[in-house]
Amino acid sequence: MTEQAELTRPQTRKPLQTVNPATGEPGRTYNQHSIEDAHGAATAAHKAFHEWRRTSFDQRAAILHKAAEILRARKDGFARLMTAEMGKTVDDGRAEVEKCAFHCDWFADHAEEYLRHEPADIGGGEAFITFNPLGIVLAVMPWNFPFWQVFRAAAPALMAGNGMLLKHASNVPGSALAIEEVLHQAGVPKDLFRTLLLPSSDVEALIKDKNVSAVTLTGSVPAGRSVATAAGSVLKKCVLELGGADAYVVLEDADIASAAKIAATSRMVNGGQSCIAGKRFIVVRSIIEQFEAALVEAMRGYEFGDPAKEGTRLGPMQSVNAATRSTARSRRVSPRAPGCCSAARSPTGKVPGIRRQCSATSVPGSPRMTRKCSVRSQRSSPLRTKRTRSESPTTASSVSDQACSPATSIAAGASPPRNSRRA
Repeated sequence: MTEQAELTRPQTRKPLQTVNPATGEPGRTYNQHSIEDAHGAATAAHKAFHEWRRTSFDQRAAILHKAAEILRARKDGFARLMTAEMGKTVDDGRAEVEKCAFHCDWFADHAEEYLRHEPADIGGGEAFITFNPLGIVLAVMPWNFPFWQVFRAAAPALMAGNGMLLKHASNVPGSALAIEEVLHQAGVPKDLFRTLLLPSSDVEALIKDKNVSAVTLTGSVPAGRSVATAAGSVLKKCVLELGGADAYVVLEDADIASAAKIAATSRMVNGGQSCIAGKRFIVVRSIIEQFEAALVEAMRGYEFGDPAKEGTRLGPMQSVNAATRSTARSRRVSPRAPGCCSAARSPTGKVPGIRRQCSATSVPGSPRMTRKCSVRSQRSSPLRTKRTRSESPTTASSVSDQACSPATSIAAGASPPRNSRRA
C-alpha cells in the first residue's frame, strides 16, 4: 500500500482546546490541519483506494476483526477518553466501544453476503446487479457518540472497498485520533483512513475536492442543509442522519408504570443527548396525571453524578458552554413552569449543570415549557400536538458539533383506548 502522506498541522490556526465538561478544567490541546493538508490527504486517500478496492473480502475482514480486538482490549481507556472530552459516563463509554467492536465483527462476517451480485431478469440474456466501491467518503461526525458514529460508517465503507476522511466534532479531537490509530494498527492503509482536525468552514471545500466521491453527516438540520447543498452543487452522493422528534403515544389501556419507565429510558439515553431520545410524550387526557407522576418517579433513578465513577447514570452536558446556556434557559422559564426543570451544579460544583428530572405539573390553560419538559392542554386529537423546537447544545459553529438534543414535551389529548406505542 502507499506510504502515509505527511500532514504538517501548522500552528497558524488556533489549537483545539479540550475541556472536561464535568470539571471545567482544560485537557489536551491539538493543532489543527490546514485546508492544503486536507486536500493532500484526499489525494493520497484516492491513490490508496485504487489498491484497496482490489483486496479481497477476506483480507478486509481480517483487518476489521483485528480492529474489534483492539477496541475490546483498550475499551476502558477509550471510555475514559470520551468521558474527559464530552462527559459521557464511563459505563456508557465502555458499552459504546463494545458496540463498535461488535459492528466491526458483524460487517467483517457479512459484507460479502450483502454485496454479492444479484441476478436480474431482463427478459432474455444474462444480467446481474453489482455493487462497486464509490471511492473516498468524507464523514462529518458529531460529539454525542464519538466512537460509534464513526465506526458505524467506517466499518461498512471499508468492507465495501472504500476509503474515508474523518472530520469529527471540534470537542472530541482525541477520540478522532484514537479511532485513526485503532484502524491503522489493525492494518488499514494509513492513507486510506485519515482524521482531519479542521474547522467547519473547510468542509465545503473538501466536499468539492475531486478526490472525494461522497459525504455522510450526522448532525443538525441546518448542518445537513449545508452539506447537502455543497454535495448537490457538484452532484456527489450524500447520506444525512438528522435525528427527529418521534412521538411516544400513551393511550388509555396502557400499563402506565411500564410506559413511564420506557419513556424515561428513551428520554435519558446517553444522558438525553441523542437524536433518537424520546422527546414528545402524547398522553390521553384521562391518564395524564398518573403518567406524569410515574414519569417523575422513573426519572428520579437518574442521579446526577461524576461521569468518571462507576455506576453513574447521568453526567454533565457535553460542554461547559452547553450547560451554561441550558441553565440560563431553565431560569428564564422556571417562573412560568415551576418544578419543571431545576438548575444545578456539576458533580464537582465548579460548572453549571442541569438536573434532567421531569416534574411537570399540569395547570389548566397554563402552557409550561422548559428545555426538557412541557405540559399543554389540547382539545383536539393527541396526534396534533405542536412540535417543540430542536435545540442543539454546541460548543462551536462546526456542522459536526450540532448533534440533536431536542426538548421533551408532554401533551394531553383525547383518543380511543389502545395500547401505548411509538409513533
